[in-house]
Amino acid sequence: MTNALLEDLRWRGLIYQETHPEAIEALLNKESVSVYCGTDPTADSLHIGHLLPFLTLKRFQQHGHRPVVLIGGATGMIGDPSGRTDERTLQTLEQVQKNVDGIKAQMEQLFDFEGETGALRVDNKDWLGEIDLLTFLRDYGKHVGVNYLLAKDSIASRLETGISFTEFTYTILQAIDFGHLNKTHNVKLQIGGSDQWGNITSGIELMRRMYGEVEAFGLTVPLVTKSDGKKFGKSEGGAIWLDRTKTSPYEFYQFWINTPDSDVIKFLKYFTFLDKDAIDALEKSVETEPHLRLAQKTLAEEVTKYVHDEHALEEAKRITESLFKGDLKALTADELRTSFKDVPQAVVSTSNLVDLLIEAGISPSKRQAREDITNGAISLNGEKQQDVNYEVQSSDKIDNEFTIVRRGKKKYFMVKYL
Repeated sequence: MTNALLEDLRWRGLIYQETHPEAIEALLNKESVSVYCGTDPTADSLHIGHLLPFLTLKRFQQHGHRPVVLIGGATGMIGDPSGRTDERTLQTLEQVQKNVDGIKAQMEQLFDFEGETGALRVDNKDWLGEIDLLTFLRDYGKHVGVNYLLAKDSIASRLETGISFTEFTYTILQAIDFGHLNKTHNVKLQIGGSDQWGNITSGIELMRRMYGEVEAFGLTVPLVTKSDGKKFGKSEGGAIWLDRTKTSPYEFYQFWINTPDSDVIKFLKYFTFLDKDAIDALEKSVETEPHLRLAQKTLAEEVTKYVHDEHALEEAKRITESLFKGDLKALTADELRTSFKDVPQAVVSTSNLVDLLIEAGISPSKRQAREDITNGAISLNGEKQQDVNYEVQSSDKIDNEFTIVRRGKKKYFMVKYL
C-alpha cells in the first residue's frame, strides 16, 4: 500500500537516498515510528542550510510519527569531517554548551513537544560523555573495520589533504548515537542531509554487528542547490541565521522574497507545508503573471512565519512596504539600522549638504551634487531636499547618529557624523 507521507516526500523531491525503500514504506504503514535527525552545535544558531532535514522531520510528525531531535553536545566537541576539505577548529566546552542552549531554544519554534507524538529533544553528551576510552575501543571500535571507514566519502576525500584521528572516529560516534536511540527510544529511522549518508549507514552497520538483525533504516534529503549555481543560504551579508539577532526577520523575509522564478517552486515544495493544489496554482502564477511574484511572497510569508512567528512576519512585511514607498519615518531607528546595514556607509565631518554628498562618496563632484539636489534626486530619511544651501539639522540625524540618504530611486547610503 502506498504511504501518503512517502508519496508527498517524493512529489516534493525530498527523498535522495533510502537504505531499504520497501521496508521503510512497510514500517510507516504498520506503526507510528520514532524518527531522529541531529545537528552539531557548531554555532549558537542554526542557519537555513540546516532547515531542510528538520522540516522533513516535521512532516513525519504531521503524519503521526514521533520526532527525536538530537543536538550533538558531544560530537560538536569533535567535528564532522563530512563535506569539508580541512580540519575543524575545536571549540571550548563553554562555547559548545552555549551553542547547544541556543539551538535548543530554536527547536521549540520548529517542533511541537506536546502530546503522543510530541518531539523528544536529546543531547548525545548524555551518553557519549559516559564512555571511557577503553570501553570505546573494546565495545565499539572492535566492530568497525578501518577499511570500512576508509571507503566512506567523508574520510576518503580527506586522505590527501589530511585528517586527524579525532575526525576519523567521528562516524563511529554518530553510529553509537543511532544504536543508543534505537535501544532507549525505539528509534527506527534516521534522516539527514545527503552528506550524512555515510554516518547513517555506519550506525545501521554497527547495530547489525553488535545486536544482530535490527529494525533500523536511513533516509537522506537532497543538498539544496540554486539554479544559478551559487551556494544556497548565503546573502551578501553572510549566512541567513534562524536567530533574529543575527538575521532579523526582515532580512530573513527578504532572502526568500528575492528567490528567482527558476527556484521558487522547488523551494515552496522543500520549505513550506502548502499542499500540491496550492503549489500547483502558484506555479501557474509564475508562468502567467510573474510580475506579481505571488509565489515568492507566499514562500517568504510561510517560512518566516514558521521559523519566527506571525508577529515577526508582520514586522518584516511592514518594513518592506515602508521601504517600497520610501516612507522611512514609519520605521524605528533599530529597524532602519537593520534594513540599511548592508548599504554603503560613510562618516562625515560637515553639515553642508553639498559637501556631505561629496565627502560620503554619494556624488562625484560639487557640480554633480548641486545638480542632484536641484533635480530632486536627493532624499534625507525619505524626504526630498532641493535646497543647494541646506545644512543638515539635528532633526535629520536619527538617534543623533545617522541619516539615510537616497540618490535616485534605489541607491541608499547610511551617513554617520564625527
